[in-house]
Amino acid sequence: MIVVFLKRLLLMLGWVALQVLVCNHIHLLGYATPMPYVAFLASFALNDNRISNMLWAFVLGLLVDMFSNTPGEASASLVLAAFVQWPLFRAMAPKDCPEDLVPTYRTMGRWRHVRYLFVLAFVHHTAFYVLESFSFFHIEETLIAFVASLALSLVLIFTLDSLRHGK
Repeated sequence: MIVVFLKRLLLMLGWVALQVLVCNHIHLLGYATPMPYVAFLASFALNDNRISNMLWAFVLGLLVDMFSNTPGEASASLVLAAFVQWPLFRAMAPKDCPEDLVPTYRTMGRWRHVRYLFVLAFVHHTAFYVLESFSFFHIEETLIAFVASLALSLVLIFTLDSLRHGK
């Protein structure tokens, strides 16, 4: 149990470091800033405690908020993504899967895993940009930033996931 906690803590700190030191300095065309830390939620198994998953998501979001100067946006959107993660995982996982299944390309299949990560990132980015803009005055700029950021985040997530798990 302590080994799982330490592995998750190191993984969380790695995502925070990647976001704060690298991704926060990328502003593609002034709009797209990747937020790949949402993939941290994909490291939770199907039978993990939902409350602890939301607590991990809150701590990760809080650390990103502290270092990125986004007051509560990352933590709120990541907790929402963690909240919908379990039913989403249940809907997209194979029907005869074991209870300790961790979502990867190998365990879920390529397209199920891609859809799962896409919907998880979509929920996170939607909440993040709704909280960031909090008005309808610059809806075009918000939508451009949302779509560009989501696309860049997904490319980065899929690249890192394929590097981590291999072919």
